[in-house]
Formats: sequence, structure tokens, C-alpha cells
Amino acid sequence: MEFGMFHQFPVVPGGTETEAFEQAFEQVDTAERCGLDVMWLAELHADPARSVLAAPMTIASAIAARTSRIKIGIAVQVLPLCHPLRIAEEAATVDQISKGRLIFGVGRSGLPRTYEAYGIAYAESKDRFAETLHVIEQAWSQPRFSYEGQYHRFDDVAVTPKPYQKPLPPIRVAASSPDTFPAIGKLGYPIFVMPRGTFSDMLPAIDSYRAAYRAAGHPGRGQVYLRVPLYVGETAELARSEPEPSIMHFFREQAARLRASANRAGTLASEGRAERAALLDNLTYEDAIRGKVIIGTPERVAEQLHLLQEELGLDGILAELNTGGRIPHECVVRALQLLCGEVMPRFH
Repeated sequence: MEFGMFHQFPVVPGGTETEAFEQAFEQVDTAERCGLDVMWLAELHADPARSVLAAPMTIASAIAARTSRIKIGIAVQVLPLCHPLRIAEEAATVDQISKGRLIFGVGRSGLPRTYEAYGIAYAESKDRFAETLHVIEQAWSQPRFSYEGQYHRFDDVAVTPKPYQKPLPPIRVAASSPDTFPAIGKLGYPIFVMPRGTFSDMLPAIDSYRAAYRAAGHPGRGQVYLRVPLYVGETAELARSEPEPSIMHFFREQAARLRASANRAGTLASEGRAERAALLDNLTYEDAIRGKVIIGTPERVAEQLHLLQEELGLDGILAELNTGGRIPHECVVRALQLLCGEVMPRFH
């Protein structure tokens, strides 16, 4: 199973943006030394209290220059906000600098506020996503190409550089709403998933993804990677107590974002955002531990991951070691060391 860390470069309350970058890069260096498989980078905009990670390709380039082994994943590049040629050039450049260590994760994001900040209608996100991804693949795989779509038009363009990895860097797609799972399966991409309810609640959607994947004739069964709030402590007591305030802050903030997006015109009311927000408002820490987060000693975390791997057929995880962004830096580093040193060996 592939082990990665999902990172948002969070701003600690009372800390500076400079400190956020310094601490995040210290954690990247720890991951490189300790043998983590992938460092995954989010893309977040216009939320200064939450994150400084607005430019994941720039950060990926910095990581590529300071490491030699760890893979660098984007989770996810919000394609509807990108110019397709520009992001094709930047991603290919990172792949060249890293000598083929880029994993290109893509998605649409569920935050309409970000689209408003960029002056792009959220209602256009699905069509913009499909068009941008198609253009990027053409730009990477063809010496020259032309394209005419709803949002972009290119005539006999040669994009350079081409990626280091041939024919393309691996592409993974975020799946969230029920209809996206079979749609991505039909196209044959690996998927990222993040639970809306409990981990077990995802099984029907994952099954629909793999059924569509098989029906389309793609090889294998379709790869599934889970973004999971996770914390490893030296004792069960520390594993439970150290992340609790930050994890509960995460769920309350998630509820607030869901409510805000549900109230914005053009969002998909059918996704039940207001209802999910109400459930998260009343969530207790005990509720979270039973099916929404994985916490414990290395032995306990490995046991829970083995069960999830068997139940959902996981190919890897994106461990969110600082869920909520308020866990002290030294605690995150120690959890990362325990994950790499004592959990990962139980899967290899």
C-alpha cells in the first residue's frame, strides 16, 4: 500500500505565514528522511487563516529541488481555475526537475467561494474541468496539437517542456458526488476519495467506480486512494488527546464551509450540503473516532488500516496528520516519524 501525507501548509493560530512555510518544509524533509512514499499538496485560495498553499506547483518545484526520493503529488490541482497550457507547462517542468516524481492529482474543488474569487462560475466547473484535462493530455502527448472547445481554442501549438515520465505522469482524479465515481471509472483514471459519512459509507460508490472501470475494459480493477484524517501517538492516551482540539475544529469549520456553499447561488443543492453541515455541527469526538478518523498507537493504526484496506480495496492513503491545522509542529513531526517507522513496515 502506498503511504502519503496530505499537507495544506496550515497557518497555526498566532503564527506567521513565514513560520507556516518553515514548519511545512521541515515536515517535508522529515518525510524524505523517514521513507514516506508521497507528499501530497492541497490547493487552497482566499483563506488566510487556514493555509498558505495557494500555488501547489511552485511548492512542488521547491520540494523537487530539496529532495531526491519522495514522490510529489498534487491533491488536487483545481483545473477549472487554470489555463490549460500554463498548467501543462508548469506540471511538466516539475516532472523534469524531479526526474519523474510528479503525480498529477486533479479535481474541481467543492468551494464555490474560490470560484467567486477567481471570477469563474461554479456552474461551469464540470465542463471546464473536462476540457482543461483533455487539453493538458494533448499538450503532453502530442508534438503539436489544435483544439477548439467551449472555453479554449488553440491552433497548432507545441507545448514545451514535455514531461519526464512517458507517455504521461500518472493522473488521479478526485471523486466526491455519487455520479462522478462511475464517470471516472469509465474513463479509467485512479481516484481519490474522502469520506462524507463514515469510511464504510464509501463502499457503494467505490463499487460503482470499479464496476464502470471493468465495463469499460480497462486493465486491473481501478485504483482507489483514501484521504484520511490520521494521527499516531506513542501511547493510546497521547494519540487521543493531542489531536482532539484540532480535529474538532476541522469538523466545525467543515460544517461552516458546507453551510456557506449551500447558500450560494449556483451550487448543487442536491448534494445535501446543508444537511451534512447540520450533522457535523452535532458530531462528537467519540463519533469521529468511530469511522471518520484513525487515531492510536502504531499497532492500532496499522490494524485499522488493514481493515480498511480489506473492506474498501485501498491502494494507498493520503494521511492528514494535522487535521484542522492546529496540532503543534513537533507533534506532527513525531506522528510522521511513527507512521513511517512503525506503521508502514507492517504493510511492506
